[in-house]
Amino acid sequence: MTRTITPRPRTLVLLLLAALGALLAGAAPASAHAALTGSDPAQGVVVQQPPARVSLTFSEKVAMNGDSLRVLDPEGRPVQTGAPGNVRGTTYAVRLKGGLGKGTYTVTYEVVSADSHPVAGAYTFSIGAPSRTVVSGSGPTVGGGVVGGLYQVGRYVSYAGYIVLVGGAAFVLLCWRRGAGVRALQRLVVGGWLALTAATLWLLLLRGSYTTTGKVADVFDLGLLGQVLETKPGAALVSRLLLLAAAALFIAVLFGTYQRREEGAEKRDLTFGLGIGGVVVAAGLATSWAMSEHASVGLQPGIAMPADVIHLLAVAAWLGGLTALLVALYRAPAGTPVEAAAVRRFSRLAFGSVVALVATGVYQSWRQLGSWSAFTDTRYGQLLLAKIALVAVMVGLASVSRRWTGRLADQATEGERATAGAGTERESVPAAKTATGQDASTADTATTDTGSADTGTADTAGRVSATAAADASAPARAPGNSGDSRRAAQLARQRAAVDAARRKRLRDGDAGRFGLRRSVLAEAAVAVVLLAVTTALTQTEPGRTEQEAKAATGAVTAPANGSLSLSLPFDTGGTDGKGVVALDIDPAHAGANSLHLFVRKPGGQLFDVPEVQIALTLEAKKIGPLSVTPEHITTGHWSADGVQIPMAGDWKVAVTVRTSDIDEVTVSKNAQIG
Repeated sequence: MTRTITPRPRTLVLLLLAALGALLAGAAPASAHAALTGSDPAQGVVVQQPPARVSLTFSEKVAMNGDSLRVLDPEGRPVQTGAPGNVRGTTYAVRLKGGLGKGTYTVTYEVVSADSHPVAGAYTFSIGAPSRTVVSGSGPTVGGGVVGGLYQVGRYVSYAGYIVLVGGAAFVLLCWRRGAGVRALQRLVVGGWLALTAATLWLLLLRGSYTTTGKVADVFDLGLLGQVLETKPGAALVSRLLLLAAAALFIAVLFGTYQRREEGAEKRDLTFGLGIGGVVVAAGLATSWAMSEHASVGLQPGIAMPADVIHLLAVAAWLGGLTALLVALYRAPAGTPVEAAAVRRFSRLAFGSVVALVATGVYQSWRQLGSWSAFTDTRYGQLLLAKIALVAVMVGLASVSRRWTGRLADQATEGERATAGAGTERESVPAAKTATGQDASTADTATTDTGSADTGTADTAGRVSATAAADASAPARAPGNSGDSRRAAQLARQRAAVDAARRKRLRDGDAGRFGLRRSVLAEAAVAVVLLAVTTALTQTEPGRTEQEAKAATGAVTAPANGSLSLSLPFDTGGTDGKGVVALDIDPAHAGANSLHLFVRKPGGQLFDVPEVQIALTLEAKKIGPLSVTPEHITTGHWSADGVQIPMAGDWKVAVTVRTSDIDEVTVSKNAQIG
């Protein structure tokens, strides 16, 4: 009879949620992963007088040490004095030596954001006029290089170990209690514990070099390790190690006392106790990630951290349980196959996990992206789209696995009915011997085994059986002959091989079980890729922060036709020092252009300032800065005609605003002109 298979409504709902796991649009504070949003002097500008200090503004507070902010002259010599300090809010500054000469200076920074990720970069500005410099413009390699790669591997292994440890234990306790005695599952869960423990120690050693020098030689620097232990990420790693000690006790009880207990009230009580303790330990381990990464800073950390813990628990229950099911299907002994009821229980657990995963994932997406455009315009959004697609694929494969589970359940029911019918028939047959002297039940079993054999396995089993029969019919050896014990042992091994081959043949000949193994294997393969994408997401600057940084310092593209408009907020620090410069360039093409500049107060009204200057620099071609002194037209309005822009390109547009005799600032943006 052919069964018609139709999609389950809740499966369709999950697919829809996974595909549309999007976010709510709207502005909100910066989320995580600090980004440079401003500097003074600004990148690429030419100042006429040496500045007294260099200041950097980030999207969130950062951690600094004495070498986090450095300023190098054209010869590569440091010109900063003292350690950098926090000026106000998220702005940090370092003072410069007096009497600096003309030329191009390089600013480098190495900081650690509040979500534990290192942030580094470099830019240049010039005093008087640009010059050659011996300093590389690539900036520090903190967070990258060999140490960065090793750190990423450690993060991946730690996530994988956590998922296998928690998901494997949950599968045994909630879905298949007989699995506590299966050696393959024991090795899987213990392997997850070992992987997580080793990766945590590895990350603790690498952390100091990863966030500072990036040198392999500094991995075993005890001084750096001591500094790491005083930070939030270091404390999180140490707490993870302490919780892993509790997890070791849990594993010992689960695969020791628990699996030896007979079914009954005592085992049910032990199951309840292990369940409560396991949830506490698993949630504590998940919190060690939530307290030191994206969820701990930015928008709504009080909601984001519990949501992150639930997200990690759901991932572990789903992917880790899937791994345990795969091991059980392929490596469980033939005498203890995974029952259809256990697969059904895991299917329900996986469904609940996916619901929690989608709900918390939608919230995290809104929190980290903040706008629909961030899905395609930022690396974080692109990785998130890839993750959503992989989750949708896994949900689709899970629906296939559920169908095979349904078939297994149907086959099990039919088998029980057939067994019951056979038992009724046997009750009406006398317990007589057959013509060959065998019991009737034994003859029936032999017939069943022979009839269900496939060609290859039957031949092998037949040869082994023939050998065993020949050995059995051989003349008895004299008592005391040592060959008797060896022959008996050999015969026992041969009989055990026959039994194992028969059980394997019956197991592999089950079409439903074979199909389930294949679909679960496909799910596990997708899960490996999904875990890699998730690990990359935790290391990527959130889309919300990236877009805010671009809005502050990023490039602006001129329209194909018409003028280019730039808006540059400024703050000179003095009285009436805050405002916005609006600059219009028309037609924003190579050749002659008209510039109109408007200075407005934060409220929007135009006002005059003592001086404004404009400088245009095409850094890629080493052209500029081209200085422009606009003419004052009326209140808050300056203009300049016939400004020659020699060629199209990504031009740095810098505007210097002076609001008093001593208060001035230069703000800039990149603009694609032509």
